[in-house]
Parts: sequence; C-alpha cells; structure tokens
Amino acid sequence: MLRRFTTPPLELPEPGEGFARADLIFYGLDHSGHSYEGRVFLNRPRADEKTGKDDPACVGSFYVFGHGGCFGDVGHCDIPTREDPFDVRPPHQLEPAVRILTVTDAIRSLVEEGLAAVPVTVVAHTAGGHANDVLVFDTVRLASYA
Repeated sequence: MLRRFTTPPLELPEPGEGFARADLIFYGLDHSGHSYEGRVFLNRPRADEKTGKDDPACVGSFYVFGHGGCFGDVGHCDIPTREDPFDVRPPHQLEPAVRILTVTDAIRSLVEEGLAAVPVTVVAHTAGGHANDVLVFDTVRLASYA
C-alpha cells in the first residue's frame, strides 16, 4: 500500500480531435483498509500530502469508503472465485472498486498548451490518526468521448 503514486505519462487526445468529455478511470481499488480521499494531480509528479486542493494541477478527488481491515478468522475476507457466469448473487463486498473522475476542462487546457502526455499523481489522505499508506489500485486510464 502506498501514500502516493505517479503513473507514467498518459497520452492525451490529439489537438484536432474534438471531445465532449474526458474521464480518469481508476480500476481495481482496494477498499479493505481505512477510508481515504485520493487527491488527483495532472502533470505534477512531485505532489505529496502537503500539496493542497488549491494547487492548479489538482483536478479533483475520489473517495473510498474502507472496511477498516478484517476482524474475522483466517480466510474470512478472501474473495471467493465464481465459476458460474449465471450466478445472480451480488458481488462480494470486498471486490476491487472502480472510481471515475471527470477531468474534461483540465485535459482540454493541457491539449491547448500543446502537451501530448502527462503523468497522473494520486495522493492518499485519511481521516484521524490513520496512516496514509492505503492507496492500492490496478491501473488508471484516460478516456475521452466524442
């Protein structure tokens, strides 16, 4: 688990390519630990816990309501595998989450500046005295829609 993570530069839409909306999509978010806010910065790889939301590179936040850890026996919080594609039961409550952050205006501004790719930095902030090392996700992608 991490306090912050910076991606390799993500490719931006081409300057002549019109788009109506742009989203950063975070896949595979682990929410088994403490709750946190993930502050997202574009083209600011050195952003850290002290970098505020008023920073011009901050494009918003996503929130994860955490489960606070496992208090059951060994295997209690293991996510079972599903063999039957027609299983209609709801998914296990600890299956990795997805968060979508709409960043249309920020991406449009970066494209107008002539940038072709920018890194995305996510910084975790927890409430109370909990450690900020709660950030775990599989991947992030930038999606733009015509």
